[in-house]
Amino acid sequence: MAKPIKHILRKKAIFKVNGSLWIECEGNRFFGPGPVELLERIIDTGSINQAAKQMKMSYKKAWEIIHVLNEHSAHPVVIMQSGGQRGGGSLITKEAIQLINYHRSLRKRFKKFLENETEKLSF
Repeated sequence: MAKPIKHILRKKAIFKVNGSLWIECEGNRFFGPGPVELLERIIDTGSINQAAKQMKMSYKKAWEIIHVLNEHSAHPVVIMQSGGQRGGGSLITKEAIQLINYHRSLRKRFKKFLENETEKLSF
């Protein structure tokens, strides 16, 4: 276990332990805040295009994110439907919901970890 560093820090300064959280696959980012938001917006809109617009992201970028998610998942997380009276759309699978819920749970635990470590730096 690392030794405390509080004695090294300036007393009047405010320190905070911070970090980002994502899941990697073979050294590449696979799932994190961006894909979570994209999936949530697809749930809300039923459309990759509309979700991308809301995020100020190109359709191509959104499609690439979905392609990576689908490629590295045992089952598709987004199913694209073409045609129909309303011009098609996109469906989020139960696997996507499970990924979102897992990431939310992981993020809560990570946030608590960051808070606990920050407390150790407080004077």
